[in-house]
Amino acid sequence: MSILERHDTGPVAHLRLNAPERLNPLSDAMLAALQAQIDALGEDQTIRAVVISGAGKAFCAGHDLREMQAGRQADDKGAAYFAALFERCAKVMTGLTRLPQPVIAQVHGIAAAAGCQLVASCDMAVAAEDARLAVNGVNIGLFCATPMVALTRNLPRKMAFEMLTTGRFIGAAEARDLGLVNRVVPAAELPAATLALAESAASKLPQAVRIGKRTFYAQAELPLDEAYRLAGQAMVENMLERDTDEGISAFLGKRKPDWSA
Repeated sequence: MSILERHDTGPVAHLRLNAPERLNPLSDAMLAALQAQIDALGEDQTIRAVVISGAGKAFCAGHDLREMQAGRQADDKGAAYFAALFERCAKVMTGLTRLPQPVIAQVHGIAAAAGCQLVASCDMAVAAEDARLAVNGVNIGLFCATPMVALTRNLPRKMAFEMLTTGRFIGAAEARDLGLVNRVVPAAELPAATLALAESAASKLPQAVRIGKRTFYAQAELPLDEAYRLAGQAMVENMLERDTDEGISAFLGKRKPDWSA
């Protein structure tokens, strides 16, 4: 049994965290499996969207606390182990934003601590009505500092700080209202609704989406003038694509575009 299952539906790759008996924690093995898939997907031009889900009754409960406690037994109270763990986790989370394809979290059950970080690190998220999300490490004495990075790039600051300091779980509807997830659907409709969103993104010109996603994250960290300068360069790059020329010509000519991609 693979700890991370993959199957493809046409141009959509589905990654399923598959350690349901432990609520799909981001263990050393899970992080390694996710990193391997990120590396592979980055080179796969046949895949145009990615869906991440969890097996069993939860999406992801966060880091594997038993592994972390075992790592504490290493030299220097586990400092080197913990530093390496959080570095690997950060590489996975940033890797998702740097993939050329849109990445969508399919959230059910709970998404806690680093599991909530995983949701926040995806480009979009669809949640079941009964899903609950939290950065709840503070409840056991561990402030969710690394999940905070992704969370504060999704939520208003005061709401993110409240979640981080109280550890409370929020429901799917509140998560949608705060901007942590895009859509909330009945649990029975979750896979279909997520796939529909993925297929919509996958149907667009991949060069345009690739340029757009790269620029989306880069400009968000820049002052206004620099952001417009970068966005203008992206528009030029996109306009010079052969298939963009064809797409505009087809629109003006009231016909379907003959895209090579």
